[in-house]
Amino acid sequence: MQSQNSSFDRAAQAARLHVQSQGKGFPILCLHGHPGSGSSLSVFTNHLSQRFQTIAPDLRGYGNSPAQQAFQMEDHLLDLEAVLDRYQVSRCLVLGWSLGGILAMELALKFPQRVSGLILVATAARPRGSHPPITWQDNFYTGLASMINRLSPGWQWNIEAFGKRSLYRYLIQQHTAIAYQYLADEALIAYLRTSREATQALTVALRKDYNRLADLAQITCPSLVLAGAEDRHITAQSSWETAQHLQNSQWHCYPNTAHLFPWEIPDQVVKDIDRWLALHPEVMKSN
Repeated sequence: MQSQNSSFDRAAQAARLHVQSQGKGFPILCLHGHPGSGSSLSVFTNHLSQRFQTIAPDLRGYGNSPAQQAFQMEDHLLDLEAVLDRYQVSRCLVLGWSLGGILAMELALKFPQRVSGLILVATAARPRGSHPPITWQDNFYTGLASMINRLSPGWQWNIEAFGKRSLYRYLIQQHTAIAYQYLADEALIAYLRTSREATQALTVALRKDYNRLADLAQITCPSLVLAGAEDRHITAQSSWETAQHLQNSQWHCYPNTAHLFPWEIPDQVVKDIDRWLALHPEVMKSN
């Protein structure tokens, strides 16, 4: 009876997240970064949902999952457990980008029986950055580039005049029309719909010098760790360090890309994911 009551308590505390579910087949839980939303994972979900069921929630305080009050990073795990229960998922593959990758590792540590494998994108168990200080000019050009790009995605004049002088120069290395199309379609809206509570929860966690490297030996499922060589938000070195601490991992670092590398080289990234899935059919088994 006590166990049943505790389950009810957890369900009551969890936020009911907005979720985008596509396709049929073995479930893949797809977790976005900060700022972000389930929609910002379309580069993965549109491809993977052709063979699998993709479940892409807006995390608490992001997108269409509003935060009713201040919360802690640990609350995301409570919410995600409720999502898996809602979709009756007993076992799934988890794909996480940036913050989403950190949550993916936390899920694997907390619920090893429910996580069959990990696809970790631009993330780390001990995240370290090398981002230079942000100036008012950075913010000015980023706002200008974003507004113009929203109206005219991939306009080369805007890329040259403002995009390459904005904070985009740290987020991407290949200033192509396809990268700017993703920025127009998904990045700006996700940024605007990221709540103050979500930003505060992440800031508090990072100030505590988050580090789970010592615990990664507990994760035995197959893992694919992908990084952009010029990532300034979570460095490739941080991602590599994570891959080295995981027992069963494959590492891939893409040259001339940064934190948003899936939007820079989307075809290459999904091909590498497909190749890894083919090598590890066990991650698509329910038991």
